[in-house]
Amino acid sequence: MIEPKLEVPAELRDLAEKTIDQAEQAFGLFFDAASKSMTAMPGTGTEISKQALSFTEQNMKAAFEHARKLVHATDLQEAMRIQSEFLRSQFTNAGEHMRQISGSVMSATKDAAKGKF
Repeated sequence: MIEPKLEVPAELRDLAEKTIDQAEQAFGLFFDAASKSMTAMPGTGTEISKQALSFTEQNMKAAFEHARKLVHATDLQEAMRIQSEFLRSQFTNAGEHMRQISGSVMSATKDAAKGKF
């Protein structure tokens, strides 16, 4: 069976690209403000929060890139491949992020027990 092409007008693809760009810029402003507010608060918890914010930023960048790829998919099979790759990558990243956060929490807990907080 032949997979039908996705006939999306160029104007609609351009509009989707611009919308993605605008959303990415808005999130960039949010992350900049959040990062600046975290530098004003020292402490172990803040370091873990910074790490979590960094992971969130990485995930959002991946999501925007994913959206851009989907906008240019030419058929359903390509869209499904793009989606599968994205999900696989996100699951891998989530596992790594959890390991890193867990390590940071354990380290902070040990420091707190030693009175280094």
